[in-house]
Amino acid sequence: MLCRVGTDAGRWAGLGRGSRRLLGAGVAAGPPGAGSRGGGAGRCAAAPFYRGAAGRGGQRCAMEYGELDYYYEEEEGNETGEACEWQADWEASFSLLPALYTLVFVLGLSGNGLVLLTVWRGPRAKRRSADAYIGNLALADLAFVATLPLWAAYTALRFHWPFGAALCKLSSYLVLLNMFASAFCLGGLSAERYRAVTRAAPPHPRSAAAPRRSAAGSSAPLGPLAALWAAAAAAALPALLLREARGGPRNRTLCDLQLGGGAARAAAALSLGTTALGFAAPLLLMAVCYCCVGAAVRRHLRPRRAEAAARRRLLRLIAALVAVFAGCWLPFHLLKSLFVLAAAGLLELPCALLGLISRLHPYATCLAYLNSCLNPLLYAFLDGRFRAQCRLLLGLRGARRPPAASAASAAAASSTLSAPTQRSEVPSGGTKV
Repeated sequence: MLCRVGTDAGRWAGLGRGSRRLLGAGVAAGPPGAGSRGGGAGRCAAAPFYRGAAGRGGQRCAMEYGELDYYYEEEEGNETGEACEWQADWEASFSLLPALYTLVFVLGLSGNGLVLLTVWRGPRAKRRSADAYIGNLALADLAFVATLPLWAAYTALRFHWPFGAALCKLSSYLVLLNMFASAFCLGGLSAERYRAVTRAAPPHPRSAAAPRRSAAGSSAPLGPLAALWAAAAAAALPALLLREARGGPRNRTLCDLQLGGGAARAAAALSLGTTALGFAAPLLLMAVCYCCVGAAVRRHLRPRRAEAAARRRLLRLIAALVAVFAGCWLPFHLLKSLFVLAAAGLLELPCALLGLISRLHPYATCLAYLNSCLNPLLYAFLDGRFRAQCRLLLGLRGARRPPAASAASAAAASSTLSAPTQRSEVPSGGTKV
């Protein structure tokens, strides 16, 4: 398909004459997808398509990427003004994207379900405060992956939503709720681990008789968790209030965001707000807290061989957690922000770059969704305590009860950092990675 960005008097998005008629943008909180509704190749002029807007004629086709809706109007006749063209073939996406959704659904459902069972079936006396964040992170991921079969069907049906308005709103809401809750859980976990490290550290690195406080058996942070979910639920409300199922071209039903006048600017504000609140701020908090954790570990672990090895493992695992979170979500938020800024007329981008972004965006969104099934894999491969608990839960041969504390485990870095500066926990044999 040859897609074309032209210019007009700005009747679609309220932009001035000469502004690019870019992909219509909204914080729709749906899954990514790409494809002409009519199928096959065609010449498409990109233009925002809002309720009540009438085109100049021709067949409409739509593409929906994650939190953004992009609508294309197949033109009959010549377009006035300069045009920006690129080649785009979305046919493969109708098969590939549903397959990717299904893979994330299977891995995320099984992995996060196992994490929940492992956390909540474990002995309460040995439950760490960080385990509450792990369980809630898995719960948020489970709520999201449960909606993926609906979005897979929506994409496979070339963006036809046969599931009704209620499921359209609820599924869209759960997508945004997962994004905010996951980011807030990781940010809260980082702050809680920093607090645990500073409280567990001895007052002087040479003090051997300093009082130690074990994180095992500590009470779950119910207050912060309640505030976390309340903030995530409030931040995701635009999807619940503005997302609607409505009639589309060729007797199809769309599940998309509905905005009134000045929609491009409103969409840009909503999109950039979700990026700042659901990605940038939590990532900054994680980076600051884990840098402080690393500094505390360096100060309070004596440089003996075993402790130095544990320290290096801990720092590597801290870096791995932050890198996985940032690596999965950064491409999505970057491409989304570029598109909404261009759609609102706030950023001029070359035609070639616009075409590249349009092709990469659905797969960047899939990468972001993949984060929902990677966390359990990190626990399984990098946390000896979690592996031992899973073996006990599943009744596997050779299972043994995990040690009470684990300082060199991956969860110590990412989700179960239980007093990593305590010298008595460093040589734990059950935490080898």
